Amino acid sequence: MSTTRRAAGWVFVGASLLMHVLTVWAYASQPDSLAAFTVFPLWFWGGIGLALSVIAFCFLRAPLSLIVTAVWAVTLSVAMDEAKALSNFNHPKIAVERSVMLDGQRIIRVATVNCASFGYGDPMDDLRKWDPDIVLLQQVFPHRVKQVAENLYGGQADFRAYQTNGIVTRFEIRREVRNPASRNQQVTMRLPEGTEIEVVNIHLATAATDMRLWSSDSRSLHRQNRDLRRKELSVTLQVLEQTRPFTSTPTILGGDFNSGATDVVHRQLIRDFDDAFSVVGRGWGNTFHRRFPIHRIDHIYATRQLQPVSCGVIVSRKTDHRIVIADLRLQR
Repeated sequence: MSTTRRAAGWVFVGASLLMHVLTVWAYASQPDSLAAFTVFPLWFWGGIGLALSVIAFCFLRAPLSLIVTAVWAVTLSVAMDEAKALSNFNHPKIAVERSVMLDGQRIIRVATVNCASFGYGDPMDDLRKWDPDIVLLQQVFPHRVKQVAENLYGGQADFRAYQTNGIVTRFEIRREVRNPASRNQQVTMRLPEGTEIEVVNIHLATAATDMRLWSSDSRSLHRQNRDLRRKELSVTLQVLEQTRPFTSTPTILGGDFNSGATDVVHRQLIRDFDDAFSVVGRGWGNTFHRRFPIHRIDHIYATRQLQPVSCGVIVSRKTDHRIVIADLRLQR
């Protein structure tokens, strides 16, 4: 083996190892300075790291390059948000047929839909057969919210519209709380048996899309954009805490976060909420873009009084997001 070939092999091994260390640290600690780096899904950088280690093996034919490849493979299988759901065979898939009660406890079916201002058509045509109890709508005008309520439930629906958000339900809405954030809303619902639940529908700031990682302006934009979404969610949680003791009240919080599942924004919810898809989701859960979904930015969270039973993602050609549906069991 020539000296040049061996040197090239070691360069690729070193580059792969360095990328592994940087990637693991960046996604674990989520520093704002690397917001532009972590906006990519983990498997993007993992794919580059794996490619480098495979190329290194072609040059070196050495066990070390295979070890680096194995390290990357293990890291991706453990840390990738997508990996858990793809291997989550012990939970049932979300099904069109549904139960209202399970073991004497109510099952609440929730859906979150970014309607894309109905620019692609009416996604309710595809959602209707899933018979949701609560629908969280983003990027929708008030007159469309009323239309959705009529289409899904006829005259048996209650709904609220606020800015470009809407909540539609077959349950009774008892109260609406106006959030200072323009695209967030909160309501109190009463179930037929008298139990009250809190429902929060959010649409956080649109994500930055400038991918020029070498540009300081781009990196600054991503940092500011993440900070804005973090503040928006913080305000939403403060309003929720001030208007409802949500730690003791069954609470659903969902919508379009414009943040991937591993983004630090979600860490504000870890203490009190469970992400339904992370707990019981199966299959490819990414929601944007519909045609080639590389990010899971639409989520349904619930407090511990609501146990996720099943959760999945469905495709509608009438929106640019995939639709998330979750069955939540109200525990007594």
